[in-house]
Amino acid sequence: MAIKRLIIADAPIALDKLKKYVELTPQLTLSAACSDAFEAIRHLDSNEVDLIITDINMPGLNGLDFIRSLRHQPLVVFTTAYSQYAVDSYKVAAVDYLLKPYGFVEFSAAVAKAAEQHRLRNSGQGGAPASDSLFIKTDHRYVRVSLADIRYIKGYGEYLQIFLKGNPTPLMTLSSFAAIKESLTDNFLQIHRSYIVNMNHAGHIERARIVMDADTYLPVGDSYKTALQNYLATRTVGKTGK
Repeated sequence: MAIKRLIIADAPIALDKLKKYVELTPQLTLSAACSDAFEAIRHLDSNEVDLIITDINMPGLNGLDFIRSLRHQPLVVFTTAYSQYAVDSYKVAAVDYLLKPYGFVEFSAAVAKAAEQHRLRNSGQGGAPASDSLFIKTDHRYVRVSLADIRYIKGYGEYLQIFLKGNPTPLMTLSSFAAIKESLTDNFLQIHRSYIVNMNHAGHIERARIVMDADTYLPVGDSYKTALQNYLATRTVGKTGK
């Protein structure tokens, strides 16, 4: 099965290199070649892709924030000349990270990883939650939590704070957004670099923030507004007045 791929690079030489490598790889089909993240967003509005290979350093909207803004994330491989972005790339569940100058050997290895994950997704062995609950490791015990009871999740350094319905004290666990996202359902939406919210618990949305209750307001980051708008577009009744 061919993997539909979107490539993004702001430098023409880098984009041409990716195009050439795609042509040399039989399992890849090029869906589009874009020069920035905004062009890619327009393409994704009407096209589905299996794999995005994108540069991180781009004007306007960088590759990391672009991927974070997507409601449904395909497989991702990042390219960049700066090794300090490696940790951040894996926080958004990247398949691989290509450090420039990379060659066809490194490119092929990254594609092979993506192809295996693509196969597992299509065979039902990955990418979907196994149940309606998960276990949170906190201190020296494992606490079973119903997904429906999670109100929102806050990133706190290398930890996550998980806020539950009816419990004023959050659970804290050593983990990342990328890791916990694998166990969450579609009603969970990342709205900020530091917040994932269960939209089933959202009270209302106003002035770039989600109001959970009278005392809890969650900010919506600029790079996540598109994902929120896309989510609301399929779940909103009525039109705003002029």
